[in-house]
This record gives sequence, structure tokens and C-alpha cells, in this order.
Amino acid sequence: MLLANILALVVVLSAWGQEEKKNFKSVYSVKTTDETFTYQDYYFNFPNINKEFSYSDPGLLKKILDAERKSDYNRLLPLLEEYTSNYGIQNFYKETIWLWKLAELYQKKGQTAKSRSLVRLVLKHSRAVELGKVRRYYDSSGRFTERKYVPLKYYWELVEYRRAIDTLFPPQKVLTRMYDGVNSKSPDYAPSLNINDDTLIFFFFFNKNKNSGRTNEDIYLSQAYETIFEEETPLTSLNTDYNEGSAILSKDGKTIFFCRCESPDGYGNCDIYQAQWDSERNKWANVRNLGLNVNGKSWESQPALSITEDTLYFASDRLGGFGGSDIYFTVKDKKGNWKPAQNLGPYINTRFSEVSPFIHHTYNVLYFSSNSPLINFGGFDIYKTYLKKGLWVEPKNIGPLVNGPGDEYYFTIDTKSAKLYYARSEVPSPPPMDSIFETFPFEAFWYFAGPAQYYKYNLDLYSFPLPMEAQPTATTRFSGNLTDSLGNPFEGIVSILDLDKGIEVAPQALREDGSFDFDLIRNNNYLLVISGDEFFRIQEKFFLKGDTVVKKKAKSIRNARVSFASIEFQEGSTEILPSMYRDLNQIINFMTDNPRFKLRISGHTDNKGKKEDNMYLSSARAESIKKFLVEEGKIRNKRIEAAGYGPTKPIVVPETTEADRRINRRVEFEIVPPTD
Repeated sequence: MLLANILALVVVLSAWGQEEKKNFKSVYSVKTTDETFTYQDYYFNFPNINKEFSYSDPGLLKKILDAERKSDYNRLLPLLEEYTSNYGIQNFYKETIWLWKLAELYQKKGQTAKSRSLVRLVLKHSRAVELGKVRRYYDSSGRFTERKYVPLKYYWELVEYRRAIDTLFPPQKVLTRMYDGVNSKSPDYAPSLNINDDTLIFFFFFNKNKNSGRTNEDIYLSQAYETIFEEETPLTSLNTDYNEGSAILSKDGKTIFFCRCESPDGYGNCDIYQAQWDSERNKWANVRNLGLNVNGKSWESQPALSITEDTLYFASDRLGGFGGSDIYFTVKDKKGNWKPAQNLGPYINTRFSEVSPFIHHTYNVLYFSSNSPLINFGGFDIYKTYLKKGLWVEPKNIGPLVNGPGDEYYFTIDTKSAKLYYARSEVPSPPPMDSIFETFPFEAFWYFAGPAQYYKYNLDLYSFPLPMEAQPTATTRFSGNLTDSLGNPFEGIVSILDLDKGIEVAPQALREDGSFDFDLIRNNNYLLVISGDEFFRIQEKFFLKGDTVVKKKAKSIRNARVSFASIEFQEGSTEILPSMYRDLNQIINFMTDNPRFKLRISGHTDNKGKKEDNMYLSSARAESIKKFLVEEGKIRNKRIEAAGYGPTKPIVVPETTEADRRINRRVEFEIVPPTD
């Protein structure tokens, strides 16, 4: 079923590029609404996160237990709201149960969006096995809210088809590995662009130091020549016998922040440093550790600067966080000193690991990587989040055109949001055991550290056009559903084509209730395509002004006979008229979309005239239509049956008026699904 629907998505491009492009003028009116909210629009403030590690109020907790025992839900709700709103970091993994009970109360009161928002927090932070009930609830309700992205392997069919035709935008090349002038046989990762998009900084791992003989991480720079980055060169004024990496530049290019590990002047495993550009000596100088307000006894790395450059974000696995590693931030005071670092909070950080923050150069959007399995395509995925009322709110996975079954780290975007650069690991296969010591030493990691650890030593830099799901301005919601006339949903694939900029949009499957939603860029022209094997393809152009909801209806054609008012021949003629093309193209599209289906064409006449003549005419008309479908639509001949029945199968009996005869004069199309 899915493959048939995907083929529908692929073949629609041909129709749009050929017949439909000539006559396509349908622009439907859109309905905007302020009620198209989801769980992602609800968030709760936890002001104690960076004030108290663990909150406790025995008196309030006693009242909660008493109200729960008496099933006094009206009293219990405000008590739970008060108690959980004071949570510190430790409460999220020690008292997750009260968040779950509050979510249950919201659900009882019909506040589904609030309930699901809290359930997500429970799943992000709970360590309790008995909360499998929470996961089941979330998965069940998510059938009508989570996006069902089409598997990437089917998306490639679309890309390859677009490459073969020239009537559409050229295909974007997603998952494109950068050339060997930048990538090496060693892991390459942590790319960072300057504000002018012409300098790329990244790490080179396992570089052998000539002086010490040890292998370590160094910072390399690649300068852009026109649109191509040249071969990398090391930043010798920063690189030492210790490990350096995760570098970012200030807007003026005069300050660099980077990570250095195992250095004698460090406070922990890895610390964040900064240096100033010395234009007279043409080198980086005045290297200094950012101090104890930022660095601790653990690992601090991967700095990211805010647009105003007064806030520094970074990753750390210090004690007192939510999980393995968290995202933290520090703010400059009036004297230019960095204040004590703070945790970014429970919406971003989970009981798993969050790393590699990145702030867009132009828009106040935070990107980061996480291996939380809540909404995840495998390993570490990249997410984005927006600042609302001073809080970074529920992050969104940026989709399968970027994230895959391996790990995706160290995300950076150019200033125009045209390209992304990031490190990605392919899912490796185990190397031959007898060759691991004779070839590159990373092969041994598969056996001695396991595939999960091997991923981080299997990194290359990738660069390709930024898909819609990762675009910082893709914040306008386009949603809707598809049902039949009785409100029953269909299965199918929804695709959006950006007609202005050609930005790739990951296709989605219709949810169980027939709904779908996309986050798009406003004030753009798009093409909506909905395809399936139970309805004729829906294909409409629209201009997106704001949040939009559309309700689409389709007639089920499975196991049904369909006739079209346009399929009416001139008297005594078998000639296909231009007025028939649009509806016949619908048949062509459906048959192409669903290659295992067959078609029966039956011609019918009224009872006026000789029966023998009518039998011949109805048969000739059916054959004429079959010939059109075979020659114009490239449908295989054996998939179509054509027969004429003359006046033998009337709809209206007795046939007494011209209106009766008009109804009986028809061509019917019967869609025949595969039997296996």
C-alpha cells in the first residue's frame, strides 16, 4: 500500500510538468484560524530549575495525597499545578509521577494539548519502568498528532525521477558528502561558518602531532573560493599537543571560542577557551580559559554564540544535569564577564544526551543534537527550538532529509538559510576481523567499543540545501485532512512542493484520521499533492499567507464504477474531444500511480436507433478511450479491458425522455484492485 502511494507521489511530477502545467489555474481560498494549536504550543515555566536542585514541600504533598485518596479532582488539579511548577532538576527524574498525574487530570478535563505536553516531559525524564502506560498513551494519541514522514528510501525515488525530467525545479541533493579536500580518512566534524559564509572551521581527529608523536584533535580552516571550499589548513596558533576543537567565530571575526582538553590550565576534562586575533602578528593570541563560571571539573565543549553575542551556549556532562550531557548557557555582565552557567531546562534537556548547540546567524533559533528516542530516526538527531517569552520551547525534529539511522552532530547553517553543514555518521558494517590491525586503526573500535562508539569515529562533513523542516522561518502551519463524503479517512501520501524557491519538503503519510500538517514559510507559492489508491489524486496550488486549515473531500473509487459528465461523444462519433482530456488524465494518473490495478471500460448508449448500430458504436467508443490511455498515458494494453453494451444495461428504465436517454448514454470506468 505504501509503495503504491509513493509511486503516486513520484508520478505526479510528470503530470505537473506536462499536461497539468498548461491548464493548471486552480487556486483555492484558504481559511486561517487561531485554533490550529498542538501540544507544541503549550509549555510550562519551571522557575526553580537553576535555583533549587530539588524542591520539597511535605505539607503541600500531604494535601495532594489526601485529595487523590478522596478522588477530589477539582481540589487536586491546582495543588498539583502548584507543586510541579516548583520543580528543580532532581524532581524531574525522582518525582516524574506527579507530572504524569497532572497530565491525566488535564486529559480528564479535555485539555488534551496540555496533557500531551506534560506526557512528553514525563517520557523525556522518567527512569521508571512502570511508566510504560505513559508511553502507550502517548503512542496512541500520537496517531493523530505526530507527523508520519515517508521513509527516506522512497523519497529517493522522487529525487531520481525529478532528475530525469526538466520541467520541474532541479532536484535538491540531500545527504551530500563534502569532497575529499575537506573530508579525510579520519573523522571530520564540528563545522562552523563565519558571518560571511566564506570560512569553514572544523575538527580533524587522529591528527598525529610531529613533536609529541601523540594523536589528537586539531582545528582546521577551509576558505571558500567562489562557491567551493579549498583544502583545509591547520590553525597552528591555536593547536597544541592537547585536543582542540568546536570553534566558533564572533561576527567581526576577531574573537574565537573553542574547546581544549587535558590542558594543564584546565579545570576539567575539556574546557572552553577564547582567543583574540592579533592582526599585527597575523595569528590568534591572548588565549584564555573562560573560568569557573563556565567550566567545571567535567567536560565542557561545543560553544555557540547568540545573535547579540552576549549569551554563550555549550554542552556539558557536569553533575546536577538532567541526563548524560545537557545544554547550558552563560550571559555576559556589564563588565564583559561571563556569569555562572545555567541549565537550559527540561524541554531541551532530557535524561539522555543533548550536545552541539548552534544559534542561527540571522534568526533567533536554536539547533542541537539529542539521542532521546521520543521522536527520533536513530542515534543522535538534530532538533530546532524557538524562544517564546524568554523560554526555549518544545523542540522539533528537523526530519528525515537530514536525520538518518546514524548520528547527526554539529549543525551549522549559512546566513541565508540556503545550505547546511554538519557531521554525519553512516551506520557501519563490521570490518573484516583479520584486517583491523593492518588497516586504519578506527576499524578496531567496532570490536572493542561496539558500533555505537564506532559511529563517532566514522564521521564526515555533509553539505546540501537546507530542507523545509530545518528552515528557521518555517513556522507557518499548513494543516488539513482528507475524507470521503461520510467523513471516513483515506490512506495516502501528502506532498508539498515549494514553487518559489524549490526548497525540499519531506512528504508525509496521512494519519489514521486523514489529517496532516506541515510547517512552511509564509508568503510563498506551493503545490499540494495528495495521492492514494482509493481516490483520484488531489493536486492544487496555493499561496500561504498565514496559518491555514483545509478540508478536502474525495470520492472512493475502489471497487466502484465511475463516469464523467465530460466524457460525451458527438453524435455517431468515436473521436476523443479536448473537453475530455482533464478527466481522462485523472484516469491516467490513477493507473500510473497504482501499477497493479486494472481498468474496465464499458460503453453504453440509449435505446434510440438500431440495437446493432448502438452495440458497435459503444464498443468503438470504449476502444477509442482505451487507445487514448495506452498511447497518451503509456498504460500497458493488458491492464485495460474495453467493451460495448449498447442499450442493454440502462440506468433509467423505462427510458421516456431526453433526460433519461442522456443518463443512459455514458462511459463507465471500473477500477479493479489486485487480488493478492
